[in-house]
Amino acid sequence: MTAPAPAAPLDRADEFAPLARAPRAVVLRHRVQYAALRGVLGTLSTLGFRRASNFGARVARLGYRPFGIRRGVVERQIAAAFPGWDANRVEATARAAYDNLGRTTIEAAVLQRYGPEMIRALFDEPENWSHFERALQRGQGAIVVAGHLGNWELGGAYLSARGLDFEAVARQMENPLFDAYVTRTRNRLGMKIIYDGDAVRRVPRALRNNAVVAFLMDQGTVGLASTWVPFFGRLAKTPRGAAVFALRLGSPVFFVAPLRKPDGRFILVVEEIPVRESGDRNADVDRIVADYTATLERWVRRAPEQYFWHHRRWKHQQPNTAPELGDPLR
Repeated sequence: MTAPAPAAPLDRADEFAPLARAPRAVVLRHRVQYAALRGVLGTLSTLGFRRASNFGARVARLGYRPFGIRRGVVERQIAAAFPGWDANRVEATARAAYDNLGRTTIEAAVLQRYGPEMIRALFDEPENWSHFERALQRGQGAIVVAGHLGNWELGGAYLSARGLDFEAVARQMENPLFDAYVTRTRNRLGMKIIYDGDAVRRVPRALRNNAVVAFLMDQGTVGLASTWVPFFGRLAKTPRGAAVFALRLGSPVFFVAPLRKPDGRFILVVEEIPVRESGDRNADVDRIVADYTATLERWVRRAPEQYFWHHRRWKHQQPNTAPELGDPLR
C-alpha cells in the first residue's frame, strides 16, 4: 500500500489552518434560496419531529429515482466499499442512504424549534457517557471526531443538551444567509461555531477552558493539511487537525456517531481514540488519523445506509496512487 505523504513540521501554524475566508456578499440568488428555505421551514414547523423526518425521507427518495441526483456516485462508492455485495444489495443500501440524508437534512432544519429537554428525549442513554465525565475532570477539554454518519447535526445538539461546553469547527456555507440561519440555530441550542480559518486561535483557547471541540473528519478538503489513510481499503484524504491539537494540548479524543435506531430514536456511540506520543510527532498524528478513520469505517459497516455516500470520499489522491487504492469513480 502506498505510504502516507510526508507532512509539514508540526510547529507551523498552517499545519491545520486554511486561510480565513472573507465575508461573502449576498446576491439575489442567495435571497431567493433563503426565502424558499424559510417557506419550507414554516410549513414543516407545523409537523412533529417524526412527521418532518418522514417528509424528508419521501422527498430524498425522489433524488434517487426518478431524478438520479448523484445516484452513480452513491452506488459506485458503495460497491467499491463492499465488493462482495451484489447489485440488489448495493441498490437497496443506496436507496436507504438517500432516505437517511433526507431525514437528517429536515431534522436538522427543524431543530430551531427544540430545546435541550426535547433533544435529550430523542436519544437513548449512551453506554459510554462516563468517558466525557472522566475526561473533563482532567481540565484539558476533549476533542470529538465524527463522520457524516447517522444524524451528525443532531449529535452536536445532543452533546450541548447534555450540558457540555460544546464548540464545533465548521466551514462557511456558500449562501451567507443560510449560514447565518444555521449558526443562529446552533447558538440557540448551545453550540458555538469555530470557522476553520479561526481554528488555530480559538481551538486551543476552548480546550484550555475545558470545552469539548468537535471536528467532522471524513471530507478531504483543499487547503487543509491531511493524511491519506485507508478507508474501506482505499486511500482517503483525511484532515489532521484534530490529531494535531490533541498531541499539542494533551486533550483526549473521542469518536462519536449519533445513529438512528429502527424505532426512530437515536443512540450516541462514544469511543475513545488512543493518544500516545512516541517521540515522532508526525508519525503519531498519522496513527491517530488512521485510528479514528478505522473506527468510522467499523461503524459505517454496521450501518452503511446511514452514511453520506453522496460525497466523493476518495476524490483527492496523491500522484501515482494505484487504481485499486484510489477513487473508484475514475
